[in-house]
Amino acid sequence: REHTDLPEELNRIVLAAGLSPSLICLELSEGTVMCHPDKVIPVMRALRCLGFKIGLDDFGIGQSSLTRLKTLPITSLKIDRSFIGGLPQDGGDVAVVRTILDLGRHMKLHVMAEGVETDHQLNFLHQFGCIQVQGFMLGRPMPIGDLLRVRRSLVKI
Repeated sequence: REHTDLPEELNRIVLAAGLSPSLICLELSEGTVMCHPDKVIPVMRALRCLGFKIGLDDFGIGQSSLTRLKTLPITSLKIDRSFIGGLPQDGGDVAVVRTILDLGRHMKLHVMAEGVETDHQLNFLHQFGCIQVQGFMLGRPMPIGDLLRVRRSLVKI
């Protein structure tokens, strides 16, 4: 299905909520972008023109072409959890993660790692400049009400 009206629709929703599109990062899986580039990339460009940020999720497990990657209108990469689990012992995971971090840095992209579950993984990532992480180490998924209560208690600290 075509979604050529998606950028304007999202923009209306975000503005109606009193937010700026620049505060929103939309994530697209690497597979979605690479499987349907002729349909997806124009929508991504329109979203970027409106100020939305766009992240490429599950980076490293799909069919990314570096030729295509350098032209995508993205602001961030998210390293797939399959590369984080072996850190810092697995030499292959170390090489892939360091390469993605270097690639992101040189392309001026934010890089996030998903699936961080241990202090060793977190320390490794910080050592090589990855300061944005997701994972059970930081917290488990929870209902929105619980999340808001946790947030309020953190703000009081």
